[in-house]
Amino acid sequence: MNDVNVNQLLAQMRGMAQAAQGGQASKPMQNDLPDFSSMLKTSIDKVNETQKASGALSTAFQSGDESVALAEVMVAAQKASVSFQAMVQVRNKLITAYQDIMNMPV
Repeated sequence: MNDVNVNQLLAQMRGMAQAAQGGQASKPMQNDLPDFSSMLKTSIDKVNETQKASGALSTAFQSGDESVALAEVMVAAQKASVSFQAMVQVRNKLITAYQDIMNMPV
């Protein structure tokens, strides 16, 4: 999981609340905040790495490598499956949010 700085999050929320009330919001320092697209890409890359590792273990087990246990292969396959399913759910939520935004009246 990514570490979130609670103080920065609170500062952003206070700034947004102040802006919503018509006040002048102070902008938080953008250099300290992670970019959404980079976080999404990092997450996708981690899922890809998990699936590649699972495939490599499966291939090693099938080729007769005695250092790879069946339990290890099964755990890696389940980790890859769960991480992929989680990524699919994130994608579905992003699509739903995009559709909701596009359906908003202007």
